[in-house]
Amino acid sequence: MTLEAALVMLGAGFLAGALNAAAGGGSFVSIPAMVFVGLPSVAANASSTVALLPGTLTSAWAWRGAFRSLQGFRLPVLVLISLVGGLAGAVLLLSTSQRAFDDVLPWLLLVGTLAFTFGRPLGAALRQRVRIGRGPVLASQVLLSVYAGYFGGGVGIMMMAVWGMLGDLDIKAMSALRTLLVSIANLVAVLIFVVAGPVHWPETLAMLVSAIIGGYAGARLASRVPDRVLRGFVILFSTLMTVVFFWRAWR
Repeated sequence: MTLEAALVMLGAGFLAGALNAAAGGGSFVSIPAMVFVGLPSVAANASSTVALLPGTLTSAWAWRGAFRSLQGFRLPVLVLISLVGGLAGAVLLLSTSQRAFDDVLPWLLLVGTLAFTFGRPLGAALRQRVRIGRGPVLASQVLLSVYAGYFGGGVGIMMMAVWGMLGDLDIKAMSALRTLLVSIANLVAVLIFVVAGPVHWPETLAMLVSAIIGGYAGARLASRVPDRVLRGFVILFSTLMTVVFFWRAWR
């Protein structure tokens, strides 16, 4: 790893950790940064997941007192779905060829950006108009857990939008449960990535350390900067990265 790459990893890790702690969307920074320093996209995705895992686990621990079952779904069932889905997503990623993932990465960034941008208002609108049964919610949770292990951009907001269609749920309880289930899916994926070997450790460790520091700074930042400003920055940055990766794929 060159000095320039190390500096990029440190800066991107700090920013990704801060964003995850304050508003979410850190993977929109970490994955492009790893690709831009020369990592293959599959390895960049896996390495980013490893680097950002301590922050997600810390967030889950901070929420531990607010974990609740989800209207008829017992917490152990949801945890099991996240374990199996995260495992399936990680295996699916490692089974995807480098060329295929290069082609799909811009679309994943686009899906994540749209979910981050419109997930909250869409979820609120759907809650007022739509009520769905347990079956569709359970099926959606399986798919979202797989997505979390495979890529995961915007998955937390997607989960909360789907859960909101069950009825009037406590937003704090949903936030806590979302953090727990995404963390579990990521943890399983990380174990697979570490064993399978696509992780580039010099870049990963540099980003991991700075992401921890950034996570602390982001938690402090969240108390001072309005949520709409933080979310606006994430939306702007993720949109830019999506455009850049579509340009790279089509040039």
